[in-house]
Amino acid sequence: MKKPPGPDRERRGRLVRSLGALREMLPGSFVERKRSCGHPNCRCADGKSLHSQFQISVLVDGKPKAFNVPAELREQVREKTAMRRRFDDAAAAICSINLKRFLAQKDNR
Repeated sequence: MKKPPGPDRERRGRLVRSLGALREMLPGSFVERKRSCGHPNCRCADGKSLHSQFQISVLVDGKPKAFNVPAELREQVREKTAMRRRFDDAAAAICSINLKRFLAQKDNR
């Protein structure tokens, strides 16, 4: 007779099922920088009212690269990079559960 699934197996199942929602994830980090544009008559020339610049910072071929993000896409890109962190957290939790199950199975041999 099979044992009913324990809380770890149920949690692992929920984590695995939730991964499909992360298919739009982006790697890297979302970065917002404040900078002056360099125009002497601009509001940013005083160094206080700086412009926002949005970027996604990623590793490409092992080297850090930054890509500009249009302001109208900033929330979408911020959300998609946050998805990657949730993916990493879910993968770590799944691996931890699997290791715990493997060690228990090994000890029961």
